Amino acid sequence: MLRTLSIVAVIALAISAVLACGQASTQPQDVGARAVAALVGPDGSGMGVVTLTQTHHGVLIAAEVEGLSPGGHGFHIHTVGTCSPDFAAAGDHFNPGDVGHGYNNPAGVHAGDLPNIYANADGAARADYFTAAVTLDVDVDHSLFDADGSAIIIHENPDTYGEDAGAGGRVACGVITRY
Repeated sequence: MLRTLSIVAVIALAISAVLACGQASTQPQDVGARAVAALVGPDGSGMGVVTLTQTHHGVLIAAEVEGLSPGGHGFHIHTVGTCSPDFAAAGDHFNPGDVGHGYNNPAGVHAGDLPNIYANADGAARADYFTAAVTLDVDVDHSLFDADGSAIIIHENPDTYGEDAGAGGRVACGVITRY
């Protein structure tokens, strides 16, 4: 009986070790890493900053923006880390999983889809978001630091959260860079 319990204990420890190794490999390597996107408007004027911080469970995104029209605005991570020659150069929403758009889309949500940001009457907005869909690590499929980088885009209208973003033109852009 004691021998059977010892064998069970050894097997349980071995399984625990294997599971712990598997869990450790899914944890970000760059916990505490930070990145920033300095936002500019179409005329090149500064509009604020978005700070990204890698945590154990995903990325915290803090935005401080000014110069927006009052109300809601689509707020997304886009697939290319450039804002020039115009904001269209930032490409589509960041979507390494090749899934559908929008929180209300049963087919899924892009990794770059974030909740709308809301500007008050003076055009200022402040928002904090968390997402586990992206990472500041490198060499993983959902890294914001792939070969062509990533950018933050703010749109003129709120995102519909449906299959079609419907957020209108791009009013602010910032390339995400490490610091």
